Amino acid sequence: MLYEITVPYFIKMLHNLEHILDKGAKFAETKKIDMEVLLNSRLAPDQFPLGRQIQIACDTAKLAAFRLTEKTAPTHADTEKTYAEFQERIKDTVKYLESLSAADFKGSETKHITTPRWNGEWMTGAEFISHHALPNLYFHVTTAYSILRHNGVEVGKKDYLGAMPLKK
Repeated sequence: MLYEITVPYFIKMLHNLEHILDKGAKFAETKKIDMEVLLNSRLAPDQFPLGRQIQIACDTAKLAAFRLTEKTAPTHADTEKTYAEFQERIKDTVKYLESLSAADFKGSETKHITTPRWNGEWMTGAEFISHHALPNLYFHVTTAYSILRHNGVEVGKKDYLGAMPLKK
């Protein structure tokens, strides 16, 4: 069950993040702005810049999947500086997620999940996904979207939501 509500949505949102970053790169090229300016932009002085938002979105997805499945996730040194490097990190994370199957998540709903920041406290896998992993991923993708929009990149709700399985 947790596979169905995690991996497809992690992948979808990371692809949407790729898409809005593409729009940011095209905007920077058109306006003759160094893309690094956008990657270092933030909404508030005490908030992480766009580049760090991308890193955390990727980490949230891959580490949530790792914690639930114990399938080794790719490691990233957080040294990305360029648009191409951030896009490669997203692609690498998606590739890892695509390597997972529903069977890998067997029993993960009741598994005790913790992180180093929680000082020994834990949640079940189901609680971890609904109270931490999904909201955290959406927060950082939303913030990345908002940073780009704040800087004049023409992104809208459809860019954030991505393709939807509409039916006739």
